[in-house]
Amino acid sequence: MTRLGRSGVEVTPLGFGAAALGNLYTPVSDEQAHAAVRAAWQRGIRYFDTAPHYGLGLSERRLGAALRAYDRARYTVSTKVGRRLDPADGTGDDLAHGFAVPATHHRVWDFTADGVRRTLEASLERLGLDRVDLVLLHDPDDHAEQAFREGYPALEKLRAEGVVGAIGAGMNQAEMLTRFVRDTDVDVVLCAGRYTLLDQGAATELLPEAERRGVSVVVGGPFNSGLLADPTPRATYDYTRAPQELLDRAVRIKEVAERHGTTLRAAALAFCSAHPAVASVLAGARTAAEVHDCADQFEATVPDAFWRELHEAGLLPPALPVVRELP
Repeated sequence: MTRLGRSGVEVTPLGFGAAALGNLYTPVSDEQAHAAVRAAWQRGIRYFDTAPHYGLGLSERRLGAALRAYDRARYTVSTKVGRRLDPADGTGDDLAHGFAVPATHHRVWDFTADGVRRTLEASLERLGLDRVDLVLLHDPDDHAEQAFREGYPALEKLRAEGVVGAIGAGMNQAEMLTRFVRDTDVDVVLCAGRYTLLDQGAATELLPEAERRGVSVVVGGPFNSGLLADPTPRATYDYTRAPQELLDRAVRIKEVAERHGTTLRAAALAFCSAHPAVASVLAGARTAAEVHDCADQFEATVPDAFWRELHEAGLLPPALPVVRELP
């Protein structure tokens, strides 16, 4: 377990991203969702991340239900604020937002202090918990002023009151997360998709700054939403169809991996977890089989010769760490 920043909250090196439990892209049954969480527990994963956005609360409800079988003191849960769920008429579906669920609610961007508290209270009710360990401002890209002026101070107050153990922000970009690291007292930032084998944008400023200031980084999207798991013409990158240039690059990396007796998935996870600022890597899964595969890949040793060939081929900058130091 690794401590997040200066907080008392700890996470496992591999975490469970629960977006798929909210029927991301396609439906998942309650039984599949619960089996996935059980598999994660069996493999030693004790960090679980969710959000109201994921399936209009379905992910939180399923995750909370599955975790009731375990001692609350033995696992860490993070959820997010910034998208408040207001009741809707329930007609139609939520596929426009990527989730195969009925449109029972609509999302309202809300980074006000009141919105933060109301959203967290609703999350606790869906999760069936009296507390979460980590709360993150979720995707404040277009709401920076409100997030910094109202949302962040609200989280800081919740932390001071002991309602939550750690606070931070989660985004699909590195630039604003760097501002959070520099200008606030966050414990952690969750950076999705910007530190992978295909995109090392977070390495320029975010990761070095976080390391200097003692702020932890959780890396989400280690497979860039699918391309680095299975680089086929139908693969997605950042939740849309992968551009041909990136597909070709992923295929080349996969070929190098196979020549060295490893897999693209193992290399993708190893790379994300190797940077000293990274406390945990969140990998999403919708079935028990996917969880076991991910854990197997995470535990695999990626040969040094693979990394050397990537560097020599210009497929990865040579200055970045590629071997995870064990605690």
